[in-house]
Amino acid sequence: MSEEGRGQHSRVLDALGLAVTAGEYPQGSVVRTDEVAQRFDVSRTVVREVVRVLESMHLVESRRRVGVTVRPADEWNVYDPRVIRWRLAGADRPRQLRSLTVLRSAVEPVAASLAARHATPEQCAGLTERALGMVATSRGRRLEEYLVHDIAFHRIVLTASGNEMFARLGDVVAEILAGRTHHQVMFEDPDPAAVTLHVRVAEAVREGRADRAEELTRQIAVGALEELDVLAP
Repeated sequence: MSEEGRGQHSRVLDALGLAVTAGEYPQGSVVRTDEVAQRFDVSRTVVREVVRVLESMHLVESRRRVGVTVRPADEWNVYDPRVIRWRLAGADRPRQLRSLTVLRSAVEPVAASLAARHATPEQCAGLTERALGMVATSRGRRLEEYLVHDIAFHRIVLTASGNEMFARLGDVVAEILAGRTHHQVMFEDPDPAAVTLHVRVAEAVREGRADRAEELTRQIAVGALEELDVLAP
């Protein structure tokens, strides 16, 4: 696919994904591919490729003599990072953020405990580096810079757990953190207590203190939920 084709594909995919997850196309409604091609001034080939991607996410299904229909929300692949991104861009953002943050609170403390047992010296060094990066960018409204370190920190924790299922949630957590930042569900500067907790988690993992790493990470998750009560009630 040419560069232009990839650009068209991404543009239509994002637009349709947002429309479906926002309810613009309700469950059971038919998406007319010829209308989509005309609306976005793209070829039917581009639309067909977009539909294939949406089918892989279980957002839509193609039926003979019916066309492309929207599937029920409880059948969507809600762990797909793009589905998460689209849902966080919609009106249902507060509920989605809460649901995803509860998921984090269930997974990440256990992952941190495992990381304290299994992390390599390189992973421990990476955690410390990212925690210090969070400290360095936590003042002066540098949320985008802070986000880079925050995402990398949590990816390392999930990977260092040694559990491949936890590691695969790295993209999910990245979308949650990015969604909070890009949709202004963050204070202008991160909570200093949360920043300090990340530094202490890095220390606990490096020292092999599994129980402490788990408890500190749970405190991070609780703090994130409390922030949602204020910023996205």
